[in-house]
Amino acid sequence: MKKTLLICLMALMTITAFAQEASVRVFAHRGGKAEFDENTLTAFNGAYKAGFRGFETDIRMTKDGEFVLLHDSELPNGKGNVETSKAKEIKNIKVGKSKVLFLEDLLEWIQKKGDIQYFEFELKTDPSLYSQEMVEQMCEAIYHKIMATKPVGSTFVITSFDPRPLSYLKSRFSESNLMLITSEPVNTATITMATEMGIKRLAGKLDGTSLDAVKKAHKEGLFVSLWPTDEIEEVALGISLGADAVCTDIPVAAKKALNKAMPWVTIAF
Repeated sequence: MKKTLLICLMALMTITAFAQEASVRVFAHRGGKAEFDENTLTAFNGAYKAGFRGFETDIRMTKDGEFVLLHDSELPNGKGNVETSKAKEIKNIKVGKSKVLFLEDLLEWIQKKGDIQYFEFELKTDPSLYSQEMVEQMCEAIYHKIMATKPVGSTFVITSFDPRPLSYLKSRFSESNLMLITSEPVNTATITMATEMGIKRLAGKLDGTSLDAVKKAHKEGLFVSLWPTDEIEEVALGISLGADAVCTDIPVAAKKALNKAMPWVTIAF
């Protein structure tokens, strides 16, 4: 592992050797799911205190139309699912030792901080659970909620594995920042998928993504984000491949390691 990290860091040094400074976009996946209770204020505050201003979260819709930040449909306590439960049945459930977070609470936190630079809102619209009507209802409500609270100068991106919300949002709000997430690496097929949809951002798996593929995506005008990274060398590798952003589960550890190894690099977001 240490040998791999050294190789990655050497690659980064080669890339930045002729630059006085470099900026690396690294953001906290679910607030830093390997270091904190994911998708909770504990996580977002923890990564924020470490210096991060870029984050990602997951959004699901309750039976009564509220939005809760949970990755899985099954509730953390194992008693039911988000989509078949009302908000009042969920609000006191814990994720680890932290309280389940709703979208309104997160947006209030963002407003209070005032300096959040980047946020990805992933819509978890599993086709088996969300009809087209539900997808459209979710898109309309979430778009208006997040845009009403977006700090000046920040970037809010709505993402999904499901093409349906992205296509709907593109047709309704042409100015929206949208990202297609894929469980495949960045390659010809995933690049084509994004470009044919007219989506300008592509999130692909780090494993299997090559430098040439990232270059090809950039030639097509795509913003490239790589995931997942839950080890330091994976973060370094994502950066060395030329990704525009790297999504990490270990924001605190990653920032500390990168700052020590490459003090000339600014961890953006």
